[in-house]
Amino acid sequence: MAGYKETPRQKMIGMLYLVLTALLALNVSKEILEAFVVVNETMETTNQNFSTKLDASLSKFKGQYLMAPDKVGPYWGRAQEAQQLSETLINYIDSLKFAVIQETEKLQTIQEAGNKKLADIARKDNYDIPTQFFIGQSQDGTNCLAATLKDRIAEYREKMILLVDSQYRSVIQIGLNTDGPYYNAQGREQNWQMHNFYRTILAATVTILNELKAEVLNAEFDVVNNLMASVTAEDWKFDEIRAKVIPRSNYVFIGEEYQAEILVAAYDTKQNPNVVYLFGADTLTPANFRNATPLEGTGGFVNLKLPATSEGLKRFAGIIKIISPLGDTMSFHFKDEYIVAKPALTISPTKMNVFYVGVENPVSISVPGGPERVMPSISEGKIRADGDSWMVYDLPKGPKEAIITVNAIFAGKSKNMGSSTFRLKIVPDPIATIGGKSDGVVSKSIILAGPYLVAEMPAWFDFDLRYTVISYTFVTDNAGYITEIPVQGNRLTQEITQVIQGAKKNKRIWFEDIVVRGPDGERNIANIGLKIN
Repeated sequence: MAGYKETPRQKMIGMLYLVLTALLALNVSKEILEAFVVVNETMETTNQNFSTKLDASLSKFKGQYLMAPDKVGPYWGRAQEAQQLSETLINYIDSLKFAVIQETEKLQTIQEAGNKKLADIARKDNYDIPTQFFIGQSQDGTNCLAATLKDRIAEYREKMILLVDSQYRSVIQIGLNTDGPYYNAQGREQNWQMHNFYRTILAATVTILNELKAEVLNAEFDVVNNLMASVTAEDWKFDEIRAKVIPRSNYVFIGEEYQAEILVAAYDTKQNPNVVYLFGADTLTPANFRNATPLEGTGGFVNLKLPATSEGLKRFAGIIKIISPLGDTMSFHFKDEYIVAKPALTISPTKMNVFYVGVENPVSISVPGGPERVMPSISEGKIRADGDSWMVYDLPKGPKEAIITVNAIFAGKSKNMGSSTFRLKIVPDPIATIGGKSDGVVSKSIILAGPYLVAEMPAWFDFDLRYTVISYTFVTDNAGYITEIPVQGNRLTQEITQVIQGAKKNKRIWFEDIVVRGPDGERNIANIGLKIN
């Protein structure tokens, strides 16, 4: 009579969502957006199937109530309450989904948003509006719409558990756990709302909301069936006997194994079921039965291991056979699917596509699949953790490139996730200015108002580096006679100030042999040539 936190399909969706979210560190490609569309369509189909199954269970439950209202009535009443709680939460989730679509797409009405398919949404890659919608001005995900949704889910979960008889509450798991813990790619803990809705594109947001609906329907399905089974195990034994596939992971690296447990109902766990399965099939039929592989189980479940030797979506189907309380052999069909993919790694420089020698270079590293820890190394220089990102520093002069290699810890084991190569470049020279000018015409008053040389980085250079002028030579032409005045520091001397004050219009002056000092030491930079206005 036990339920489970997630269905196999939900686990597959969750793992695929992590992979796709990790790739958002780069530009969102059309293929990634289409993948979200496919996942969302799968979730919508799953929700429709859940609704059909729920309708069938409730219809059967109601029929038993009409035949024996005194016996079934208390349980039927709780089943109706479970249905109402689920309908209320699903309507709320749908209202959020339609509202965020309307706001992102700039639609006129909520009805128009409700009729919009994800594939037809133009701004499905936008994450600013969904983040603002769910997180708002909150810095940590509190006091925002996502936090309200979390509270509604927690309240629903608590009420649903109370509908189950007390002797079964310790074994049934409603799912919809929002307490976490949740971690970002750097292994830092974060809350449920930031994990799901912070900087999440609209396509992923819609998929997450539809996944929450699936979890609500799954919770309602398990609670309703538990209530049916609680009337008496003898009356309702066949309603609780069903095939259930629980994979350890629906996302498998090449070279590893897909593993899953195939279970029967809780009161049959002492039986040793027999299982046959066929890889690559959607169903097991008399025509393909001869190709199926047999498995024997113990303790009510069977361990299934499938090799992951090639990429793509994999399917399998089979039959579980158990002995009923009457001694008959009963057969139950099952099927599932999972994704095999190569190890994926995303390394994106925070500011540019190169690393600069002599300064600290921020870099973002993310690994899909929810690793316990990320461990990068670099072939030149050093790398260290810096908040939620990493910092590359102490890069030597001479080498033309550096390679970052990333290992990640999954289930206590280290796995190489790949590497990425970066070009190494010297920091560009700063540009010297006086009075905000490095060439052209300048007035005496502007120079004398700010009588010192300033070294500024080019506008296109994103790093916040500071250089100071430590010496220069002032040069002027007086009737063909060249005057040179060497200066230590960056200020104009009294002698230079007098020359400028007495200068006639169109007189030319130069600042040469300019030496600056910065994080990477001292260097000479380009001269300044100006004309007095």
